[in-house]
Amino acid sequence: MCDGSTKGTATPTVLIDNARTRVTEWRFAARGDNTGWHRHGYDYVVVPIQDGILEITGKDGAVTKAELKTGVPYYRDLGVEHDVVNGNDFEFAFIELEFLENADG
Repeated sequence: MCDGSTKGTATPTVLIDNARTRVTEWRFAARGDNTGWHRHGYDYVVVPIQDGILEITGKDGAVTKAELKTGVPYYRDLGVEHDVVNGNDFEFAFIELEFLENADG
């Protein structure tokens, strides 16, 4: 997810990484823990593994609160730029699946 442009405090754990797909667990220890500012280089899907709130700061500086529900995925196209922050008073985590290869091959 993160291209390394700004170091965050959340912990990414890569679970699968091959020529077609990267699967990463993102774990946020506490409120305010964040991914760091980054731009997505691939289409991706996020699957929450628990209910919670993420506060997402977009490239325009606007903050959106996203309410995530366990097992309810969402999809985004490549190019999204943001910092993702834990908006909960508890540890929070989600799984991110990046599609590293086009469907056309």
